[in-house]
Formats: sequence, C-alpha cells, structure tokens
Amino acid sequence: MLPVVLTAALSVPGAAEAAPSAASTLLRPNTHGKSLTTPVAWGAYGNVVFAGVGGTWDAPYSSEADGAALLGAGFGDPEKGIGIHAALVSLDLDEWEEYSMNIHAFRQLNECTAIGAGVESVMLTEGGDAEESFYLVGSHQATKNLHLSIGVGSNRFGEKSDADVADGHDRYGSYVFGSVAYELFDEFNAIVDWNGLNLNAGISKTFHVENIPLAVTVGAADLTDNSGDEVRFIFGLGTGFKI
Repeated sequence: MLPVVLTAALSVPGAAEAAPSAASTLLRPNTHGKSLTTPVAWGAYGNVVFAGVGGTWDAPYSSEADGAALLGAGFGDPEKGIGIHAALVSLDLDEWEEYSMNIHAFRQLNECTAIGAGVESVMLTEGGDAEESFYLVGSHQATKNLHLSIGVGSNRFGEKSDADVADGHDRYGSYVFGSVAYELFDEFNAIVDWNGLNLNAGISKTFHVENIPLAVTVGAADLTDNSGDEVRFIFGLGTGFKI
C-alpha cells in the first residue's frame, strides 16, 4: 500500500512551490507541509527535482510497517500557464520491483489561490495494491497563517478496502477530501486532513541544511472509526531543488 503521506511530504520543499514574484505581498502560501494524506493544488514547477520517502506503521490490518520512495520533477509556469509535475514511485522498498506514477497539473489564479488536477498510482509494473485515482483540488491561503484545500476524487478518496468491509465498515466514503494547515510559527505547520475515508492530524516542519530544504512530516492516521483497524503513525521526508 502506498503511504499517501509521501505525496504531501514532497509538496513541501521551498524549491518545489511557487516562488514569490517581485510584486508579492506578505499573503503568500508558505513552503511547508499543508496536508498529510491528500493532494493540494500547489506543486512543483520551473525545473524542480524532488525526492523523498514515506511510510506508515503499522499498515492497516497488518502488524508490519509499509513504505515507499519517490523521485520526480516539475516543469512549466503556473502563473503564466500551467505547472506540471510527475513522479516515479517505488511501492516496494524490499525488492524494488513495483512502480507507479503520479501526475499533477495546476494553475495559480493569484498569489493566494490555485487549482489543480491529477492522477495517482498509475501502475507501471505488476503488483501493488493501490488503485488509479483521479482528483480535482483547489487551495487557498485564507490568512497569513491559514491554508485551506478542498477537492473531489475517485477510488482511494471514496472506496474502502475489502478488509474494511469485512471489519464492518461501510464500503464507500465521501469522495470529498480536504485539509487545513495552520502555521504555528516559522516553518512549522499544524495539519488536519480528511481523505474521503478518515480523519488525520499531524505536523510538518522544513529544515535547511546548507540551503537545501528538508521537509519532515509526521502524524497520526485513521483517527475515527470510518476505516482501518487502529490509529497509525505516518511519516514523510522530502527535499527539492532547482536545476
């Protein structure tokens, strides 16, 4: 199972998000994690390369941890046209034999607001238990510290696993997802998100090592009884830089 916190963690690095223009005001999305398990509209562009690793402990209905790694790049200009980033995801860190692809396109409507669309888990090899999921999402910086996103999506955003059904959960979720991120202080966001199936909460902080951003995101998933068998620990570690 792809630890979906990976996608959120890798949208964090400063190089991977909209860089302020000369006309920027103080009201501009920060460069730290804004979700845990859901897409946000902002993304990588302008010849940015990003990479990272993420995981969950334990995986749902399992006594073992699960993890994935990702390598991608962003191109285009979302302020003048469209920004696009694509990522290759390794779903199996033991054998390195299962791979998928994520693609995200977005448009910056103004300094505070963006819209995006994408697809996750496009399988490139045999194996893997993640389903191809499409989504539309909008993100907005409501105040200097508050960032909001809301979207709709297919498959993982609304369809629960056979294990969930066997455990007595309903088959379907909401197909609507969203996140709220509040910057408590510089480079430190508190995050709550709903991924269509369950509620999650955590924190994200970006460190800088010799001008290289290192985004660390940790949280707790499945906080309600809507899916899964227990609360899980999730994490993501990512970085990005311009080439």
